Amino acid sequence: MINNNQVTPKWHASSVATAQQTGCVKMVQVSVSDGLLEGEVIQNEYGGTYCSFKGIPYAEPPIGDLRFKAPQPPKPWAGTRSAKEFGPVCHQFNFMYPDLHMSEDCLYINVYTPDTKPHKPLPVMVWIHGGGFAWGSGNDDWYGPQFLIRLGVILVTFNYRLEALGFLCLDTPDIPGNAGMKDQVAALRWVKKNIANFGGDPNNITIFGESAGAASVAFHLVSPMTKGLFNKAITQSGAATSWWSRDFASAEKTLLLAKQLGCFSENIEEVTDFFKKQPLDTLVHLRLHVSKNQKSYEISFGIADEKDFGQERFFYGDATDVTRRGIHEGVEVMTGYTQDEGLMAIAVGGPFDNMIKEASFFVEFFVPKFIKTHCVIADQLAVGRIMRDFYFKNGVSKEAVLRFMAADMFLYDIIFAGKLYSQKNKVYFYKFTCQSERNFMGHRFGFTDVIADKKVVCHADDLPYLFPIKAEKGKVNEKSKEFQLIDRVTKLWTNFAKCGNPTQGNMEVEWRPYTLQKQEYLDIGRMEMASKPDGEEIEFWQNIFKQYIPKYTI
Repeated sequence: MINNNQVTPKWHASSVATAQQTGCVKMVQVSVSDGLLEGEVIQNEYGGTYCSFKGIPYAEPPIGDLRFKAPQPPKPWAGTRSAKEFGPVCHQFNFMYPDLHMSEDCLYINVYTPDTKPHKPLPVMVWIHGGGFAWGSGNDDWYGPQFLIRLGVILVTFNYRLEALGFLCLDTPDIPGNAGMKDQVAALRWVKKNIANFGGDPNNITIFGESAGAASVAFHLVSPMTKGLFNKAITQSGAATSWWSRDFASAEKTLLLAKQLGCFSENIEEVTDFFKKQPLDTLVHLRLHVSKNQKSYEISFGIADEKDFGQERFFYGDATDVTRRGIHEGVEVMTGYTQDEGLMAIAVGGPFDNMIKEASFFVEFFVPKFIKTHCVIADQLAVGRIMRDFYFKNGVSKEAVLRFMAADMFLYDIIFAGKLYSQKNKVYFYKFTCQSERNFMGHRFGFTDVIADKKVVCHADDLPYLFPIKAEKGKVNEKSKEFQLIDRVTKLWTNFAKCGNPTQGNMEVEWRPYTLQKQEYLDIGRMEMASKPDGEEIEFWQNIFKQYIPKYTI
């Protein structure tokens, strides 16, 4: 077990970083704690070169008896291990790219560095991918290094266990929950231990992620397992205070899943054995409900309040209470959301026409999730009526329903989290409004009929400004408007990673930290400072919570 507070020396005596020409490909070798790796030197189409190391095992394959359990340290290898191909991604139902190399053996990490032996150790950015805790990977079909690495940072991406494999929880020693989050911790510990050998600074690590990746980052900010493993954090469209990031009634949901799959036993040992023997295909693409009162756009898995069986627990308690007590001391945070987050609810809960009908006929549609889980039905109906009157004050419309779903899934909880962070830590808040041909996520998620010809900034539309996403787009013209926006966004992100100030240097605006008093934020798109993001709507929500659940206000 690695001591979280241990500082890795800048260079191990046994470090090897050599380059050799093999045919037309230049190879590069680096020694890590488990053996020697051989990667490639890649020509970056946006300038310069970088060293690429793919498919590095950061833990033992979580197969057999290790299914659902915490990851174990990887076994060393003899000789030189090739690091030129990605490892398998976690077995999943990937509606975007079904032709993936998938396996239960999926715990692999990728490192891209501008230089394995720089004059000064380089800042490190560790990306945690999103996908509703159910799909995605760290591969470069989505998360390539070309945009970020040209600005002098190391990029690390990795896979972790997803859906039932990563988040099934039975509240037992064999299936305690949060296996996928412990995978992430193992990856961060691997980075802390080994990144100096790639030219990185183990004392300047930024973790960042989007959607479920952002919620993951937010839980790392309060997890007892991650203290000391990173210095800065960026949460894009997600928070630990987001209701969808938490697992509710974990054990009950798991028992219901067992019945769906044909196991009606109430004996916990029999249920555990049943899940350990299940074929992989039965553990993906699951729609789990423990109540008929659930929202249509709820996801099936989240981060559990882990019971104590003597194991190292990733998280326990109530996420709001824990975040209120304070995140890791000294960690600086960047957080925010996109302009049109509500579209994402359609991807999870559509068709949209059904949602419009539900919102028109049933006030329960407008009840925030935490009100549903904490208040009696009479209070729920009262809140639903107030919410419906607010959003439908100008009549029933698609735009009003989308606004509500954006606030319900993202806006209120993210702003609430920012307020909590700002009491003890430095926080930079943003609203992402960039618009160009890079905003293709709405169409990719299938929202074409909903958004028509409107220019929107959908959930995940920030990603194409940070990563090439080669599965969708070709090379970007470096003289285009799109590349100007890419240059702006990547500089904000890498400046923050380098020194904690996103607008250091020659930026056209000074991004001032967010405080409870002024609530200032940066509109990324207009590049203007403003205050109180979506202020009227957020104040309305806060007044609702003050009356019914005061703990969700500040």
